[in-house]
Amino acid sequence: MASAARSTTEAVSQSAQEVAQSTSVASTSFLDNASRWYADNKVAAWTIAGVTVVVAGGTVYYLSASRPPKVSEEDKKAKKERRKLKKDVPQPNLSRVAEEGDVKSEAKAAPAPVPKPATVAEEPPEELPHVTEDSIGELSDQQRKEYAAKLKAAGNKAYGSKDYNRAIDLYGQAILCKADPVFYSNRAACWNALSDWAKVIEDTTAAINLDPEYEKALNRRGNAYEQEGQYSDALLDYTASCIIGQFRNDAAAQAVERLLKKVAETKAKSIMEGKEKKLPSPTFVSNYLQSFRARPLPEGLEESADLEERSGKWYLRKGLLAIQQRTGDGYNEAAQCFDEAIEKDHLDKHEYSAYAYNMRGTFRYLKGENEAALEDLNKSIELDPALVQSYVKRASMHLEQSKRDEAANDFKVAMEHNESDPDIFYHRAQLHFILSEFKDAATDYQTSIDLDPKFIFSHIQLGVTQYKMGSIASSMATFRRCIKSFGDKSDVYNYYGELLLDQQKYQEAVEKFDTAVEMERKNVGERGGMNVLPLINKALALFQWRQDFSAAEELCQKALIIDPECDIAVATMAQLLLQQGKVTDALKYFERAAELSRTEGEIVNALSYAEATRTQLEVQEKYPQLAARLQSMGAAGMGGGPPPGIMWLLV
Repeated sequence: MASAARSTTEAVSQSAQEVAQSTSVASTSFLDNASRWYADNKVAAWTIAGVTVVVAGGTVYYLSASRPPKVSEEDKKAKKERRKLKKDVPQPNLSRVAEEGDVKSEAKAAPAPVPKPATVAEEPPEELPHVTEDSIGELSDQQRKEYAAKLKAAGNKAYGSKDYNRAIDLYGQAILCKADPVFYSNRAACWNALSDWAKVIEDTTAAINLDPEYEKALNRRGNAYEQEGQYSDALLDYTASCIIGQFRNDAAAQAVERLLKKVAETKAKSIMEGKEKKLPSPTFVSNYLQSFRARPLPEGLEESADLEERSGKWYLRKGLLAIQQRTGDGYNEAAQCFDEAIEKDHLDKHEYSAYAYNMRGTFRYLKGENEAALEDLNKSIELDPALVQSYVKRASMHLEQSKRDEAANDFKVAMEHNESDPDIFYHRAQLHFILSEFKDAATDYQTSIDLDPKFIFSHIQLGVTQYKMGSIASSMATFRRCIKSFGDKSDVYNYYGELLLDQQKYQEAVEKFDTAVEMERKNVGERGGMNVLPLINKALALFQWRQDFSAAEELCQKALIIDPECDIAVATMAQLLLQQGKVTDALKYFERAAELSRTEGEIVNALSYAEATRTQLEVQEKYPQLAARLQSMGAAGMGGGPPPGIMWLLV
């Protein structure tokens, strides 16, 4: 095979991984070490008329049985001594060096010093042939083959000496003699050292056209594409390299992960610039709003209160009532009403104005209008510093933007105004949970429970935190108590089922998800829209338990009928399709998940999966033999084997 032969004949094989990570040949590379070894030991090797000559310390050794030189009796005696030494000292395979003319092989061929025999006359090296486009036609096939080998060997030495322009010329002449992928790849290594990325791409492309599975050339071209900012092209090359190398090349795998992020970040910025600011799915909005305790309508805004129609207070109350529908239409109506409430400016009391700014800021935040949302929350705090919910919501925004100190300060100020507000402790616990500070999170969740034992999510999150801490028994006990106290709420069954699923207790998990689904269906009229998370969790359970793709897909489709913009349902469907090898369909869902994402970070995450899936499709189209090989590797195991596609690189 061409690839097997290449592994022993290419001059710059050690530099492939270095080239994939660096724009120049590393100073500590194998070639530099080899050059220093030759300089220190005064060793040189070349081929003269088919006879390899090695010069060590001024002594000439001829390594060909076809044309032995005449030697004196003293030389014969020295030769016997050398043969004796061979029994104890490992000897290099210099005949292989003679045949290959490879820098890597030459270095391996001289690991130990050779005894110095009597001096013989040194035969001068043969002059290199000079080949041009005009003269190449005059050479026989045998001459071309011989000239190509000599020119390539000379190019290797020039490369080892970092005389890259000389090496480029020699490899170019070798290419005239023989269009060998190794020659192109070696010349590409020279261009790489000179940072001429366009030339690297040109020569590696020529090498890959001659040998589509030339792993080293793919890595070199991938690096050049990345240097040129052509990230999608680089991603394709490194992915193909990973498959050819059976995922053993860490440098190539890391390059794939790095490039997926680069491609995704580039596209995410473009998407964010043109993205319409709108509310996310009702499921997302509901989950966020219910993380705050339900409060009655403010005094003076009760349903029985007689308010002037279309006044600021009238719109504020209308928006608060619309939220209770828990539907997409209801949430959109609420957002419009809060805008109108502030624009009318007939709110009379500072408390109403502060509440209106708080709610408008909340919905702006959910739309991804972070700057405008922050302005509203700041205004709300200015109008009513005692409205601690504004501090808590601002802390959530700061946390999402990785401003941990600002978030912590908001909780501190909120507690100065009302140290007995359970929402402060619940959301501060969320901060600790996200930072994996589980002990502090558990303490705050418990304080939230002590202040208000009727808020179900404090109990649920305490159980989840105990589970994260490794206290499985305590966690399960918390959920059993939760069921006794909140047995009529679907949320407790849904989250309890998630923990059972994590423990691979599939039957029990599915039972809990079924209970949650039935409760959601019964409460649709009473509570408004249905929470589709239990449907999605059941789909995951059936997939993991029985590999029942059909049932899992059907459940996700039901969830999407109820909530077409549920990003979790879309992403789950994409993964299910990918696991079945339905790559084209999976790509559509991953792209849809990116469209539904709120923040740039969420878009980057969704696009990373989308680009990985798109790259798999391109590999299948451009390298069909690699797609088949990838599937066979997955079927054969490979230590568990990568799932269909290259998604394992993202884990």
